[in-house]
Amino acid sequence: MIGALVCALFGFTGQVLAEDLPTLRAAVLKIGTVNWELATISDNQLDRINGFVLEVQPFADNGATRIAVEGGEADMAVADWIWVARQRAAGKDYIFIPYSRAVGGLIVPDTSTAETLQDLQGGKIGIAGGPLDKSWLILQAYAQQQYGFDLKAETEQVFGAPPLIFKSALNDDYAGAINFWHFLAKGKSAGMRELISVQKAGAALGLDTDTPLLGYYVKESFLAENPDIAQSFFEATRAAKDMLATSDAAWGAVRPRMNASTDAEFEQLKADWIAGIPERGPVNGQAAEKMLALMKDLGGPELVGPMTAMPPGLFADVK
Repeated sequence: MIGALVCALFGFTGQVLAEDLPTLRAAVLKIGTVNWELATISDNQLDRINGFVLEVQPFADNGATRIAVEGGEADMAVADWIWVARQRAAGKDYIFIPYSRAVGGLIVPDTSTAETLQDLQGGKIGIAGGPLDKSWLILQAYAQQQYGFDLKAETEQVFGAPPLIFKSALNDDYAGAINFWHFLAKGKSAGMRELISVQKAGAALGLDTDTPLLGYYVKESFLAENPDIAQSFFEATRAAKDMLATSDAAWGAVRPRMNASTDAEFEQLKADWIAGIPERGPVNGQAAEKMLALMKDLGGPELVGPMTAMPPGLFADVK
């Protein structure tokens, strides 16, 4: 009886405390890899420990997550900071909180003899996304700088959705394939070989490869109403990253969400996710400015809009 009363008392107290905490509603892709981090936060109560309650709202596509934030149905979603910068420059009060520096690359079949991008001449390249895909643009610039090779002119491109490009690449339909990092991890686990990563290409172009491209964005008005929540959320994400970087048990808990069909695929996804963890701290503004300038040169107004410089206040002041 006493044990039941104690449990009831602590349960009630916990409920009251939770109700007193601000709620942060995250709109995310239902099968997005960001769910691994967010689930680790929720499952280990890292949100409540840091003074807020995380509410994850799954959506079918990125467009729906963006509509949810813009319409006030959610407080936060995930995007790359270049997209967030474009929205802020257009008048939206979005602020970026860093999440991951995991980027894509180009993989080739295990039977390929290619050693450099030049060796893809005359071949077909499958590209997840469209002509303005950032990985594709960076690899074009890298090929031109390193070899004087026009990757676009000297190959045939096939653009498509990431899952389609992934499946076609496994069938050896392409000389090489460019995809998001987790599809590349699955390809590598199936025997495909990474010819070059966007990280390596970016470093050769003078970019800071620790600059996190992906992050969470929230409205400045929401942060004004909850002035400590950006740092509190960042603390929770870093605690989750630390757990996933060091604990097999933490990965065991999220494995059902990973859609890994084999142990090899699971291990590759795990390794590449950990490799994408950025150094703790705020985004380096000068490094980001350099990346933005390159994206402007490569993609023009179609990619960055009318931006001529980084909009002030883009990056959250998290430590």
